[in-house]
Amino acid sequence: MVFSRLARLTLLLMLFTPLAQAAVVLQYHHISDETPASTSTSPERFAMHLDYLEEAGFELVPLQELVNALKAGRPLPDKTASITFDDGYISIYDTAWPLLKERGWPFTVFINTEPHDQRKPLFMSWDQLRELHQAGATIANHTVSHPYLLRRQADQGEQQWKTWIRQEIEDAQERIKQEIGEAPMLFAYPFGEFDNTVLEIAGGLGFVGFGQQSGPLARFNDLRVLPRFPFGGHYGDRQDFATKVNSMPMPLAAGENPVRWETESGNMLDDLVMDGPSARPVLLLRFEDNFDTGRLNCFASGQGLMPVNSEGPWARVQAERPLTAGRSRYNCTVASGQQGRFFWFSQLWIIR
Repeated sequence: MVFSRLARLTLLLMLFTPLAQAAVVLQYHHISDETPASTSTSPERFAMHLDYLEEAGFELVPLQELVNALKAGRPLPDKTASITFDDGYISIYDTAWPLLKERGWPFTVFINTEPHDQRKPLFMSWDQLRELHQAGATIANHTVSHPYLLRRQADQGEQQWKTWIRQEIEDAQERIKQEIGEAPMLFAYPFGEFDNTVLEIAGGLGFVGFGQQSGPLARFNDLRVLPRFPFGGHYGDRQDFATKVNSMPMPLAAGENPVRWETESGNMLDDLVMDGPSARPVLLLRFEDNFDTGRLNCFASGQGLMPVNSEGPWARVQAERPLTAGRSRYNCTVASGQQGRFFWFSQLWIIR
């Protein structure tokens, strides 16, 4: 059979479309040299990030545009990014916005409404937030008080705890609508922390959620907790930034449940929150049949490289030592065959 040039190009696009679904969401807090280092990106480094995106030919799009594509099952165009900020700090207005405005680039600010109501000096005023919104920025929900949603108070029963979480989200949404005029159904989890209950509440209210687990957007993502690449502290030098923004979704198998969790004893885990102090959860990733899982490199927070065992199409990954209390991650990457580009997957764990 003879194919025309157009037919050959169409076939190639069909074959390589999964590799091109590589949109990323970037997360920042402060853009300043004078704020806590762990959540701060210097103005110079932030400007370098923007320069790199421009030089590398990235298209910057509103966050809702990426969400709409995921919901509709449309391919995400390669080299596409969306910029987000958490908490609504004044340095976003003073330092980040002028650099973004020069390029006409959209961005999203997830705000916890209480400090704006209290007019705390580190945070933007409602007038400044309205100015950003009128210029094209999206102002979205990050709860009222930025609490640890998983930390139930001593006097909170199960139902009281759930009601409190719902109020934190709903009250913030109402304040944003009152002050900005509209509030999209986008939500960022404080501290990037969630469990099944929190996901069910946010999803039940109709929100698309964003965490702080790293990785590009992918067809297998849960819309209640999409990944973002966090920057701040020692993360974000030119090489680190380039590697992350050029990452591609791990080629996991199509169909249901390409990601599973188990306890060390082999029992199925249904939540990423576990009791310590001996937690060594197992991550299982199912790949397409022709994928060589031996190429996979996985790292545990504070421990470095982990062994990867193959079980048919599944890769089995487990930390060699117990994870420490708080948030931990298993980050897995593999070279894609395209120069400087890696497939990427990150799994968050929370140890009580």
